[in-house]
Amino acid sequence: MPRSEQTRKTLSDHRKSLQDLKKSYEASEEAEKQQLWEIIKDELQEILKKYSLDFSKEQMKIYNDPIHGHIELHPLLVKITDTPQFQRLRHIKQLGGTYLVYPGASHNRFEHSLGVAYLAGRLVKILHDNQPELKITKQDFLCVQIAGLCHDLGHGPFSHVFDCLVIPEAKKIKHSRGLPDDIPEKWKHEQMSIQMFDDIVKSLKAENEDVLKEYGLYDKDITFIKELIEGAKTSEWTNQGRDEEKSFLYEIVANKQNGIDVDKWDYFARDCHHLGIRNSFDHQRLLKFARVCEVNGRNHICFRDKEADNVYDMFRTRYTLHRQAYQHKICNIIEDMFSEALLRSDRDLHEGKPEDMLKISEAIKTAEEYSKLTDEIFEQIMSSTSDKLKESREILNKIIRRKLPKFVGEARLTEKNISKEELTETWKAAVEKYKPSDPTVSLNADDLPVYVVDLDHGMKDKNPIENVYFYSKRKPNEASAIKDYQLSSFLPKRFNEELVRVYYKNTDVNKEEQKKMVEEAEKCFQIWCGSNFGLQ
Repeated sequence: MPRSEQTRKTLSDHRKSLQDLKKSYEASEEAEKQQLWEIIKDELQEILKKYSLDFSKEQMKIYNDPIHGHIELHPLLVKITDTPQFQRLRHIKQLGGTYLVYPGASHNRFEHSLGVAYLAGRLVKILHDNQPELKITKQDFLCVQIAGLCHDLGHGPFSHVFDCLVIPEAKKIKHSRGLPDDIPEKWKHEQMSIQMFDDIVKSLKAENEDVLKEYGLYDKDITFIKELIEGAKTSEWTNQGRDEEKSFLYEIVANKQNGIDVDKWDYFARDCHHLGIRNSFDHQRLLKFARVCEVNGRNHICFRDKEADNVYDMFRTRYTLHRQAYQHKICNIIEDMFSEALLRSDRDLHEGKPEDMLKISEAIKTAEEYSKLTDEIFEQIMSSTSDKLKESREILNKIIRRKLPKFVGEARLTEKNISKEELTETWKAAVEKYKPSDPTVSLNADDLPVYVVDLDHGMKDKNPIENVYFYSKRKPNEASAIKDYQLSSFLPKRFNEELVRVYYKNTDVNKEEQKKMVEEAEKCFQIWCGSNFGLQ
């Protein structure tokens, strides 16, 4: 029997039971009625206590947020925010090196995390109010909000610079130098978020052993929160925190099904606000049309069919932010320099782990050490007098003085499956073959590194809308993927692209010589793009 049909049958049985209870009450003697009413009232209050999401206004703390206005947070969430592990997010820029290109992008992970917790609560409450049959409890509500609050606890210095550049490169260096390598394969900040969350729970329990129980949360709920932070796999159900009938709750904070989650809703709105980039996606409207439907035997969060264009705008906004800000040609090179400075300061990448260097890659081993790792490491390196940090200081000093590698050129890769190594080889050959028009200039491929930037709509080369389910006004309990004829014909045919960029990295030459080098490199780049390497 389909789950929707089963739900209707269950509701019908409940209705009949209530009618029988009413008849039984009315048939009772007057003396028994009062006693029977007290029993019924107590039972109803227990049900209301479990399934109502109304919290006492006196309990809630109000924050004034520039994006969402006045937002309320439950006292348990406030206890979490008032810990050193969470407060460190005030010292981690949301957009890393982008702040050095967009001066308005000074916001931090702290306020983003509050925003995600707020939106997570709003989405859960809308689903609860519109579909009471989902049996969403106060515990579910709290767990999803806490997951939204804590999902970014594991970010390191300069946000994604740490887990996307520093840690992978540190692992490579350890291998090449024959050093002990205890960095997990494909380490991501979500793993550290879970570790930091465990540390917060431990510290809260040290002050009050029953702090979670007082709000109705137990070990199973802690497991559930950690699963929400990591995101549920889309295949076989293996999660322990909640049964499969509540699978939709796993799509709120970190949605592995189609990428539509409140984390993106907040950072799209927040980043656009601080960057000064227009946001065409309306998360407020999409919230109104969110609904849970059963699709292929599992409950998913679905949206009204008329919202397909709004959903596409969400994915398009993601691409726009990456193209204009996150993967900006100067942002990328600054973050690359940040990464190099951190790696050169990392004592774990040197024999004997010199004491006058910094704990960086090894800090991921414990929450205690990781809590000390924030953007303030920039000033820590700059104010150091250690000779072993001299190279790092020089790199950061170049960032401060804007002595950055010069951008030579950019091209879109039109052929698939061309590796960075292959591009580097063909570029090196092109540089060696090139004859400068200025006889005083001699190009060196080592001074002209190649970078490859991936841009997409969130699902690599696939159309992200294909993984979103929509329902219609007439059939609100039935959802399916949108049909091609229901989408705008103006949508792109390709949903990803690769950009090849070249920079001139020698910043120690004088300006006149640097200008000549860049001009010749630009000519060489244009010839290279005009050849048959799949570039245009």
